Amino acid sequence: MAREKIVVLDFGSQYAHLIAKRFRMLGYYSEIALPSASLDVFENAKGVIMSGGPSSVYEENVPEFNEEILSLDLPILGLCYGHQLMAKSYGGKVGKADVGEFGFAQLNLKDGVKSPLFEGIEPSQQVWMSHQDGVLQPGEGFEVVGTTKDCPYAALQNLSKKRFSLQCHCEVKDTPCGNQIFENFAHFCGMEKNWDQDTVLQVILENIKKDADGRNVLLFLSGGVDSTITFALLNKALGQNRVLGLHIDNGFMRKNESHKVAEAYRKFGFTNFIVEDASESFLNAISGLTDPQKKRMAVGENFITVRNEVTARQNLDDSWLLAQGTLYPDIIESGGTKNSHTIKTHHNRVAGIQELIAKGLIIEPIRDLYKDEVRNIGKKLGLSDELVMRHPFPGPGLSINVLCNDGKSWSKKDDEELLAATRELESVTLDMFCPNCTKELKRAVLPVRSVGVQGDFRTYRFPALLTFADEGDGFYHLPDKREKVEACSSSITNSAKYINRTCIKLFQRPGLADSDLKLQEGYCDRRRLDQLREVDNIVLTELHNSGWYNKIFQHLTIDLPYASSAEHATFVLRPVISEDVMTARFALLPKEVMNAIVHKIAELPFVDALYFDATNKPPATFGWE
Repeated sequence: MAREKIVVLDFGSQYAHLIAKRFRMLGYYSEIALPSASLDVFENAKGVIMSGGPSSVYEENVPEFNEEILSLDLPILGLCYGHQLMAKSYGGKVGKADVGEFGFAQLNLKDGVKSPLFEGIEPSQQVWMSHQDGVLQPGEGFEVVGTTKDCPYAALQNLSKKRFSLQCHCEVKDTPCGNQIFENFAHFCGMEKNWDQDTVLQVILENIKKDADGRNVLLFLSGGVDSTITFALLNKALGQNRVLGLHIDNGFMRKNESHKVAEAYRKFGFTNFIVEDASESFLNAISGLTDPQKKRMAVGENFITVRNEVTARQNLDDSWLLAQGTLYPDIIESGGTKNSHTIKTHHNRVAGIQELIAKGLIIEPIRDLYKDEVRNIGKKLGLSDELVMRHPFPGPGLSINVLCNDGKSWSKKDDEELLAATRELESVTLDMFCPNCTKELKRAVLPVRSVGVQGDFRTYRFPALLTFADEGDGFYHLPDKREKVEACSSSITNSAKYINRTCIKLFQRPGLADSDLKLQEGYCDRRRLDQLREVDNIVLTELHNSGWYNKIFQHLTIDLPYASSAEHATFVLRPVISEDVMTARFALLPKEVMNAIVHKIAELPFVDALYFDATNKPPATFGWE
């Protein structure tokens, strides 16, 4: 018997599959479909969600939409782009909003308006926004259910047509009432619960057997959560005699990481893996590269080169499939769905990998899952917390945390945009701190660019740098009220066209003036990687010792070629809290933990300065490249 379902139309949002995942986690089977899908796709559907997306509904090149879907006698909920498309489709107007919203907003429900979506939900709720466009006039027959400070039509409904639309993203954890909204929608649809974790695991194992089709499988093992759980799934479905794990030490691992990974695998009982030291090969592959995308692609392509060398040495014939621990966010951010935009190219989506996928030689058991789902699967398989709860560590490792500069690419346009960013930053009102905090506040814009994601688009913009009170010996004050730091950060990134991060100075070597720090020529070489390993190891050691390692999702240490000389560097601390990688909040560590980290890093002779990245995702991505 066919399974009842909620159908999610994917308009290219970073979050489209997260919507489907949310419904599945609530117990309702959900599938993704293209917005151009024919009506037979909606057989057995109980409701439809129209996702967000990077396009503007009034542009020419928008995702193709089968408007007959709106004629279905099914409840339909539009989110973000879907909210705007709903308004346009029913005669409303959409255009650039006076103020874009990126991050948190407060949704206030209108008195006297009852909505099935908001049953059991308080009239004022925190929601997550990521939009520049807005509904300027609702569609015919739609009433306003809720507003935010900058969005007068944040929630709309037409009950007679069973149509609902919201500007916010209910699918992300940072809209706390999102699950209840989805639960209410499923109830309005008359949907019964029909999905659970045991079913998910069983489907994955069956798909592995079907996709392998009697062939053996070689898996790249980074040592991270995704590849480790993929390894466990393959072993369970096929047996250890048909699976070989290949851990490549690419020279981009953390301090002693490869040794620790091998020990953890052996401890659990994995015997079917080998470790290959290919550090020189990878360092040569990225030598002299400064462009983040080219660097990622070079790393990804070199994995294929090393894989071919190892398979030849191990006498593995062409019947062996290559497995990867790819997650759905990797595919989305690489522009891997029809309507999505590229945020960054993941190493598991480079040309060489795409060719193997086209030939049917790649198997990706967890490609439709998110990080928290994968961890749940790992626990069901009996893996230890040591393996399941490790911080994410991607295949390219620390190479993507080392920003590079060739010393000659800076242009007149960069100067102009840096000046514009500086003027923008100066114009932002920062009145959320006490006068004592802000009396010595200095504002600057760093002359480096980092990747971000705003409204489902990739951005490549400057970070703002705030310097609070000088506490002596090169150390600076870090405000300890998280909500005020977050409000400050959001005020800057929401107001500035050329800024997508907000950093706070923690340390600057005594005797160094701000003018002494300049953009230096620097590449991802062994010297810089070793320096980064030392700083990164201090942070992770203190996180473990304090018990904070398991309280945050991930910590990234970023190396900037911004210093008094090419041999020195500035480092950025980037602790984040996330559930699914698609959104995140920066983690403000306790003062005693942060002090211990900062003072130990300050003792390293090559450290000129240390900053804290106080930016959520969006508008910033986790890493800087």
